[in-house]
Amino acid sequence: MKIAFYGSSLVSAYWNGAATYYRGLLRALAEKGYNITFYEPDVYDRQMNRDMDPPDWCRVVVYEGTVDALKAVTSEAAEADIVVKASGVGFEDDRLLEEVLRNARPHALKIFWDVDAPATLAELRADPDHPLRRALSALDLVMTYGGGDPVVSAYRSVGAAECVPIYNALDPQTHHPVPKDHRFAADLGFLGNRLPDREARVEHFFLEPASRLPNRTFLLGGSGWHDKPISSNVRYIGHAPTRDHNAFNVTPMAVLNISRASMAENGFSPATRVFEAAGAGACLITDYWEGIDVFLKSGEEVLVARDGQDVAALLSGLSRQAAREIGERARRRVLAEHTYVNRAEAVDRIFRARLGGREAAE
Repeated sequence: MKIAFYGSSLVSAYWNGAATYYRGLLRALAEKGYNITFYEPDVYDRQMNRDMDPPDWCRVVVYEGTVDALKAVTSEAAEADIVVKASGVGFEDDRLLEEVLRNARPHALKIFWDVDAPATLAELRADPDHPLRRALSALDLVMTYGGGDPVVSAYRSVGAAECVPIYNALDPQTHHPVPKDHRFAADLGFLGNRLPDREARVEHFFLEPASRLPNRTFLLGGSGWHDKPISSNVRYIGHAPTRDHNAFNVTPMAVLNISRASMAENGFSPATRVFEAAGAGACLITDYWEGIDVFLKSGEEVLVARDGQDVAALLSGLSRQAAREIGERARRRVLAEHTYVNRAEAVDRIFRARLGGREAAE
């Protein structure tokens, strides 16, 4: 079966947090026999900051950020059995959805894949005439990378025929234990770009504990923090390419996950970094969000903090031996239950049931 997937970028994770998700899931689907083409626009300097070459398991088509180029690549949707338009592509998203649906074959499976459901749903609630809301009747399915029942109910309430969460997961081929790297030595590390929906929570869960614990060392990675006031025990290293993520996760005694505010409020939205860290065998401290125990057991496979004071207390009471044991248990759990192979099996069942039903009807 042929999939035409229109997304932000497969070959660059630069300002593109969905890259890990796309790579892990699409590779697992390719291993199941799907013939996949990924279409991505040349915008936001992503092609200048590639962190992987086009893979052999997926054809990658990079198109110029122009309307003419967009129309040219969406014409290829007519060749696919499954057509996917992801959220947050980054160039003319509304027009892209319109053209994808216009060009898709009548009996093709048409999917909107939302990698930031809380933000998208907020837009839909604010604008009754939103282009996506109008397009929902032409879509067979909405898939999301998080959200659980609240997101499913919300999408149905605005007109989606069906909504299915397909959660982030681990790709063991890319995220796994590696030797420690002195560049990332610290008691607690945090990796994340500076975003309006995250900044206040980074202050609360990371920078405040750092100021409380002057004898502990903290490591801050990610773009945009260069002018942020930080205490002297916080070392800022800027953008950390994906090739360094394993070392970043395993070297500090513990690493911190801080959800964006909308994701934390919605719940059931584990970030890719949760599984990256667990797959490397890191001891993870995460901010609290509903649904954590669906993925990792609190206190045994992950440490959970409800505020910055909790982070400081957890770090103060943590030994390196205990941190290693937590990381090992987390790694065993995600390898057993939360890999992209697991997720692809669920997606494959959905695709085959949908397309099989159409063939039977014909």
